[in-house]
Amino acid sequence: MSPSDPARSAHDRRQRRLLIVLALGFIAFGAAAAALFYVLQPETLRIAVGPAGSDDHKVVQAMADAFADESRTVRLSPITTAGAAESLALLAADKTDLAVGRGDLAMPPDAQTLAVLRKNYVVLWSSSGRRGNESKKKATGKISEIAELAGHKIGIIGRTGANVAVLQAILEGSGVQPDKVATAQFGTDEIEKLAQDPTLDAYLAVGPLDSKITADAIAATSRARGAPTFLSIDASEAIALKHPRYEAEEIPASVFSAKPAWPADKVDTISVNHLILAKKELSEAKAAAFFRQLFAVRDTIMQGLAGAAHIAKPDTEKETEPSVHRGAAAVINGTERTFLDKYSDYFWFALLVLSGLGSAAEWLRRYLNRDDLDDTSSCRNRILAAASEVRNAESENDLLKWQREVDAIIGETLKDYDDGAIEQEDLVAFGLVLELFNHAVAERRATLQSGSADQTWTSGPTLASRR
Repeated sequence: MSPSDPARSAHDRRQRRLLIVLALGFIAFGAAAAALFYVLQPETLRIAVGPAGSDDHKVVQAMADAFADESRTVRLSPITTAGAAESLALLAADKTDLAVGRGDLAMPPDAQTLAVLRKNYVVLWSSSGRRGNESKKKATGKISEIAELAGHKIGIIGRTGANVAVLQAILEGSGVQPDKVATAQFGTDEIEKLAQDPTLDAYLAVGPLDSKITADAIAATSRARGAPTFLSIDASEAIALKHPRYEAEEIPASVFSAKPAWPADKVDTISVNHLILAKKELSEAKAAAFFRQLFAVRDTIMQGLAGAAHIAKPDTEKETEPSVHRGAAAVINGTERTFLDKYSDYFWFALLVLSGLGSAAEWLRRYLNRDDLDDTSSCRNRILAAASEVRNAESENDLLKWQREVDAIIGETLKDYDDGAIEQEDLVAFGLVLELFNHAVAERRATLQSGSADQTWTSGPTLASRR
């Protein structure tokens, strides 16, 4: 086999190895790109809210639009429902990630608060005028406190059962038996019907202090039945202690009207929050990302929707029901874990994996280079064989022929070393064999030169004697 044959074979093997390395590189790059694309994809959270057209629905839709415009980490996908009860049912059934629900409704036991969408105040008032076409003599006396509601009928704005439940809690906390008070519910679009109903002696609304529905109802009943008398819930703190989902609050003076002042003075009441809820198993990272983004876009939402001003952080300083999600609490309290805190275990695991991959890559490299290692051994053996042949060389031309062949072997070996197919320690062994060959050449050349000198010295006298 000529020296060029193994060189060509090694070249072919190097090309095959290069193709394998390129293929593996493309696979690794593709996997890394896919992983990076997946990681950088915004997280889409489904949020159930309803009914369509309600203030809550409008605020959530504005949130979704703002998130789409400004957030690179979180997106919102609203799910329209018939109301808060259905939204909470979807959350319990794992058909949504988030839900908007009123705090005093039945909800999943593992539901937790991410944010307060709005605070609803209970407003109770009575009419000071006479009923319908009653004469002044038969006019009903003005109701000025909750204890006087027994035997009367209350008109409740909103057809949800939660409003009836909150009235019952107020009556019980104020010492009035709920069954002594009659109720009638009206839709939010039936304000005039409520105001014109002559059977009603008092009214209840639940909503934000700037609620147009509440303000319109007070104004309508005032026109039809006389100036309102606002009923103070003196037992508000006791009710809040007994029912943790309610909070003791005050209605500021003149909040519903400045002139005339409605109410004329502050009024004790209770409130219940409309909440953005998630299940406990929602990851801390997702909850924290949603919370941060919500308050980052709140001002933007407020520019087009005044109701967004009611969005508030939940209170983490006291025990509430439902409890605050750990992701939101971490952001509020400044205890959110850093990137390294969260993923240090993954880093160590990645280091172990990379170490294993490095060992596997080294084995693969050696496996792919096994033919080159065999060639290195073959080259050493060929040089050893050449050294043996050199010792029997008959002439200087024979030595030059073997030296040229060894030079070709050296060139082939150095090329493999440059390509990374031969390790440094393999070159050390190769160098020892090459040194042995050089010694053999030097010895044989010295021998050949010595023999030539002896022959010349021997033949010299003979020529002289012949003369």
